[in-house]
Order: sequence, then structure tokens, then C-alpha cells
Amino acid sequence: MADNRRWWALVVIALAQLMVVLDMTIVNIALPSAQADLNMSDGNRQWVITAYTLAFGGLLLLGGRIADLAGRKTTFMIGLVGFAAASALGGAATGQGMLFGARALQGVFAALLAPAALSLLATTFTDPKDRAKAFGVFGAIVGAGAAIGLLAGGLLTEYLDWRWCLYVNVPIALVAFAGAWAILAPGGRHPDAHLDVPGALLGSGGMVSLVYGFSEAASRGWDDGLVVTLLVAGVVLLAAFAVWQTRARVPLLPMSVVKDRQRVGAFLTVLFVTVGMFGVFLFLTYYLQGVLGWSPLKTGLAYLPMTAAMIVGSTQIAARLLSRVPPRTLIVPGLLVAAGGLAIIAQVGVEPAYTSHVLPGMLMLGLGMSTAMMTSISLATGSVAPRDSGAASATFNTAQQVGGSIGTALLNTIAASATATYLTAHTGPGVDKRLLQAEATVHGFNVATWWAFGALLLAALIAGVVVNAERAPTPQGAGERAPEPVDTLG
Repeated sequence: MADNRRWWALVVIALAQLMVVLDMTIVNIALPSAQADLNMSDGNRQWVITAYTLAFGGLLLLGGRIADLAGRKTTFMIGLVGFAAASALGGAATGQGMLFGARALQGVFAALLAPAALSLLATTFTDPKDRAKAFGVFGAIVGAGAAIGLLAGGLLTEYLDWRWCLYVNVPIALVAFAGAWAILAPGGRHPDAHLDVPGALLGSGGMVSLVYGFSEAASRGWDDGLVVTLLVAGVVLLAAFAVWQTRARVPLLPMSVVKDRQRVGAFLTVLFVTVGMFGVFLFLTYYLQGVLGWSPLKTGLAYLPMTAAMIVGSTQIAARLLSRVPPRTLIVPGLLVAAGGLAIIAQVGVEPAYTSHVLPGMLMLGLGMSTAMMTSISLATGSVAPRDSGAASATFNTAQQVGGSIGTALLNTIAASATATYLTAHTGPGVDKRLLQAEATVHGFNVATWWAFGALLLAALIAGVVVNAERAPTPQGAGERAPEPVDTLG
């Protein structure tokens, strides 16, 4: 196998992953324009986000197993075509129902695409040095995708139309599809295996219920009857799923995937990192636009230094050291640096503080988080049997999705509560109500950011205690000959 073809495969895989990751945030900036254009109510507008996250988070485990059973290349290409078609449908939406349905379809195909992409990467690059470089690029994309989405959303919304935030996926998907067709060869298909239907129903049902419950908690509150019912149902269904997986002949999630200490540490680390990160992205966007009055484009540009720091952390720090030092010596310091960045951001006020607080905080956040995330991705997919790489990749993506849902809901609730308390304590005669509202909003953001700081410290503690490997593992069956494990390239 020609080495340059492996790196072209990385380009294809990374392009598809970038599309999936940035789609989580690119629509956020376009949402106010879409709401006005399609006459959405304030209560319904959240479904533009929720429809996507529900389908994506709920079907990831199923999508990962389909990649193992049907073949990673086939699943990858179906995911690309479906995602492009759903994006075009959403861009052409004539009403809110059509847009919600298109976003749900995007989530369905993203649930096929994301695990297939990560498992392709894991089974293509098994040499430790090449693997470190490849995962460095991939980790930078995972970390920077959200920030790139905010920038792209600002550009497209300000200079074209909100619909282009969806249309832009079509050419990206088609280019990736053409690359996959030319470079990737069939591989990883296991026709002797069978799909665990009861496991799929229990696992997907539990994930949908859990993600939906966390999404609704942001607007309804944690004590709402529907939220409590959804969260309890999600826990019960996932508990039943776990029991069933120990008895199923061909489990949807093989126990070997979640019994490995290093992978469990990586999954838990990523879960708590995303709990802290997703809400902070949202707060920073609202702070820059709502408090400082910046435009969507200027807000997107403000994230560029963090994106650059993420690229440096993944490709110049983690990728260079991953094969030389124990993984936790990268993850723990990385998370501590990222937490330090949040501590700086948590001290902003109503006066412009981009240069003094936001910028240095973003740089530390990007540098530290990308170093930790890239290392965690390698841990999550290393030493797993090729036939189970889709399941391992799906579990990693699920940890990200659930963490993001929990973080958004939890931190939003904390921010809203802190804002309301501040307003009650400081309202009085002669008080400038507009200034008070801004101060209360920033106070709420700061309190929530301190909670995000705590989530990163918890992630660092978990990584320090659980992850104890001397070196990042490589996939099983790597062998001595480079071409042998690379069943994904032609």
C-alpha cells in the first residue's frame, strides 16, 4: 500500500468528520434568521438543534455496529450521500416542519458517518508514528470544528443567507464521497455477524430519551415532569441494554469495548470535557454578541485564535509526544491548562474584555483541550479488534454527544438561576435596568463557567487515576507489515 494513499484517505475522513462536527454549531448563528424567515415560535425554535442531536446521539451505537457489519466504506459513503441530501432538503425548507425533519435526517446519517469515519482512521493508521500524526489532525478537527462552525455560520448568514449554512454541506459531502470512492476499498465487513435488534431498540431508545431529557431541561427546568420521566426512562432503558449485552449472542456493544481500563478512562474523560465545553462555547457567543454587541461575523473571527491553538495542541504537542510518553502525562496537564483558561474567562465583566480575558482564556482552552482530546481519541480506539472498531468509535462519539447535551442543559440552567438571583438581589429604585440586566447575564455566565471549570478538573482527576498505560495502544492485529491491518484502502 502506497503511503501517500493513506494520507489522502486521512484527508477524506477528516473532511467528512469536519462536516459533522461543524454542523453542530454552524446552525446556531443562523437560527435567529431562520426563525424569522419560517415564522417559528420561541418555543419551537430549539427543535432545529434538538432534532439533530436527538437522532445523532440516539442512533450512534446502532450506526457504529452497522459500520462493523456492513463494511466501513459502504457505511461511510451512505452516510455522506444521506447527509448531503438531508442538508439540501433543510436548505430548501418552506416551513418549520420541513426544516425539523431535515435536521433529524441529518442526525440519522451523521450517526452512520461519524463512527465509520473514526473506525476507518483507527484501522488505517496502526504504525505508532503515523497513527500519532493522523490522530493529531483528527483531534484538531474534533476540537476546532465547533469554532469553525461559528465562523462559517457568521460568514454565510451575514453575506449570503441562513440556508447556505445547510447547503454548504452538499459540496463538502460530494467531494468526500468522490475521494472515498477513489481511495477507500471495501473492508471490515463481517457477514457472519448479526445485528442485535433488541439491543438496538434498548440502546437507541435509552439514548434518545436521555438526550431529549437533557435538551428539554434547558428550557423546562430539571424538576419538570416530562424531563424527569425522560431521564428516568433513559437510565432504565440503558440499564436494561447493559444487562442484555451480557446475554446477547452478538451484542451491539461488545463488553470487551467497555471493559478495557484505558478506553473507559478515555470515554469518561471525553464525557466530562464536553460537559464543560459545549455550554462555554454558547456563553461566549452570547457574551460577544448579546453583551458586547458584536456581529455574527466578528464573533466567528474571535474564535480563530482558539482554532489555531487547537491545531497546535493536536499536531505539534500531542502528535509528537503520544508515542513517547504515557497518555495521562498529556491528558492531565492539557486539561489543567484548559481549566486555567476557563478560570480567566469566568472573570469577565460587562466592559469589553476580549483582549484581557477572553483571548488568553481561549488560547489556553484550545491548546489544553486539543492535547487532551487527541490523546483520548487514540486511547478510545486503540487495542480494539478490527471487527469492533465501529462500536468503539460509536461509544466515543456517544460520550461526546451525551456530554454536550448534559453540559448545555446543566450549564444553561445554572446560568439562568444565577442571573435570576442576581436580578432579585440588586433590583431597586434608581437602578439602570439595562445595565443591571447585562451585569446579571454576565454573572450567570461566570457562575456557569466556574462549573465548567470543575468539570474539566474532574476529567483531569479521572484521567490521572484511571488511565495508566505506559504508551498509547495500537489496534489489535497490527502486525509487523504495514499493509496487513489496512483493509480500508485500495
